[in-house]
Amino acid sequence: MTRNSFRAPLGALPLLALLAQAGAWADTAALQPVIVTGNPLRSEQFAAPASSLAGTELALRRGGSLGETLEGLPGLASTWFGPNANRPVIRGQDGDRIRVLSNAGASLDASSLSFDHAVPIDPLVVERIEVLRGPAALLYGGSAVGGVVNAIDNRIPRAPLAGPAGAAEARFGGATQERGLSALFETGGTGLALHADAFGRRTADLRVPAFERAGEGGSAGPERRTRVRNSDSSAHGGALGGSLLWRHGYLGASLDSYRNDYGIVAEEDVRIRMQRDKLALAGEVRALDGFFSTLRAQLSLSDYRHEEVEGSGAVGTTFKNRGGDLRIEAVHARQALGAGQLEGVLGLQAERARFEALGEEAFVPGTRNRSVAAFLHEQWSLGAPLQLSAGLRVERARQESAGDAEAAEPKFGAPQQRRFTPRSASVGAVWQLAAPWQLSGSAAFSERAPTAYELFANGLHAATASFERGDAAQAKERGRNLDLALQWQQGPDHLRLSVFHSRFTNYIALMHAGEPDVIDEEGRSLPVYVFQGVPARLQGWELEGRQRLWSGGASLDLEARLDSVRGDNLARAEPLPRLAPLRATLALHWQQQAWTLKAELQHATRQDRVPTDDRPTPAWTQLHLSAAYALRLAGADGLAFVKLNNLGNQLAYNASTVGTLRPLSPLPGRAVMAGLRLSF
Repeated sequence: MTRNSFRAPLGALPLLALLAQAGAWADTAALQPVIVTGNPLRSEQFAAPASSLAGTELALRRGGSLGETLEGLPGLASTWFGPNANRPVIRGQDGDRIRVLSNAGASLDASSLSFDHAVPIDPLVVERIEVLRGPAALLYGGSAVGGVVNAIDNRIPRAPLAGPAGAAEARFGGATQERGLSALFETGGTGLALHADAFGRRTADLRVPAFERAGEGGSAGPERRTRVRNSDSSAHGGALGGSLLWRHGYLGASLDSYRNDYGIVAEEDVRIRMQRDKLALAGEVRALDGFFSTLRAQLSLSDYRHEEVEGSGAVGTTFKNRGGDLRIEAVHARQALGAGQLEGVLGLQAERARFEALGEEAFVPGTRNRSVAAFLHEQWSLGAPLQLSAGLRVERARQESAGDAEAAEPKFGAPQQRRFTPRSASVGAVWQLAAPWQLSGSAAFSERAPTAYELFANGLHAATASFERGDAAQAKERGRNLDLALQWQQGPDHLRLSVFHSRFTNYIALMHAGEPDVIDEEGRSLPVYVFQGVPARLQGWELEGRQRLWSGGASLDLEARLDSVRGDNLARAEPLPRLAPLRATLALHWQQQAWTLKAELQHATRQDRVPTDDRPTPAWTQLHLSAAYALRLAGADGLAFVKLNNLGNQLAYNASTVGTLRPLSPLPGRAVMAGLRLSF
């Protein structure tokens, strides 16, 4: 990492040192487990809709990216720019409206800038993934107005270890002929815990059902293919971490490295060489005397870089992003208020990043962005039946453009900057109805400052095969959201229905400019798109449930998921782009002692609600089978598993993929994946 990338948040180091010192005089308290991301009070009753993956379920769903791993969960889709660059989509929103976190800290990269940029987090070393569906701007800023994905590992141990422990996983096969290995080792004693992990993954070109791709270089007709060319990859990485632990807290650090070399399916002779190094510090003190009972702080410093390499070996464009993220939370003790108890958290968050795009094909200038925010979240518990919550966040954000790197080649104009003051507020309630029913809901107002590319972009964007232009006069994006959920749970059976409605007065969307096409150096005619604020509406619902059909020496469960999202550009009276259609999933889940078997049928209806510059996506149905067996091997607990995906080898396309790429990269074809995980 460079010296400058560590400079901004270093003032937090004295605070982290104070956390270690404070443990000496803290009173007794028990460590409360983290229940879900975005829940700073660790409450068991949580108004926001959330999902989590861990254990066997995560092992069977784990894909080559976060987007592929989460695809198909209620309200979740993916951008699917081939198997390598695949970012989560939540309730129809993607890009900078979805915050991707690593252990609740920012994952500084360039993935929200372009669909072909991967998120530098590999699911092979993730122990748990938590998802918040709906606005979480109160706690995480404007880039979380659509939701949050938090990849959790134990690189900074937060609890004592009884002794040496470890795990290893190997997986082979799949539609990309994956060869993946991961391992972790942890040890510790009184007051100390250490962690180390490493992973490696290699894949070949994606195998798909036979499809036709338009011929290259003006060829006479389309080519029939069964592979997506230039979709292979090679990734590796690892981390070292450790913590000092005491009865009422911890102070820890980790250093991790990520490398990935992968092909861009939109251009068959271009590859991305990516590297990211990250230093993370975290600490917590519990059971403090006085008004505040718990103090938490975490700091992450990242140095990200990737090069887009042409077939000749020349580097066309280099992207760099260096910066840091600091977060401090102070939880106040419960206070009597009327007929209930009030508890809350006061927090501060600061971010700083320096972004550079170097090369003739760069479509955004070098930028610097800074933000500082304060937030307050309060929760009022009125006995068992009712819990109310409210919060407020105020942020100061600044975006600076460096302008043209060379005055002789004007593209981005003179240096300039914009300042914004986004504000967010929310209220929520959880009401325990007659057992076993629960009703929850939330209402939120959120504002998002425009990103650097929404303000300053001006150039050819190869990933979308278009010319993109920002608007430096862009105003804040403002939205109002309502979310309601009704839940029933009795033993292993449960049912949850969620409905949501969001209305935006300045939804910043990439719109067709209505101007003549631009002709590039290769003679291609490229449409012109502009980032423009429009009134918009997003609404939908999600239904998920599980019913025990039979129990005895074994159990048989029926699982069902159904979701729908509808988005409209109210300025043009047309649908918003890249929305998933109505989707339905039915699964039978059988378990007997060490065996777990699952058959899952997925169906996506035809998506014909598309803007005028896009095409409908055909309906598809796929059948997936999986089996897992828990075992003991050489004194270690093990899980052997096998998956057969897309049994019928059905050709399918992802409606959430950008329209220019969708015909080039179908979803994976029939494939078998096998793996073994051991832990001790």
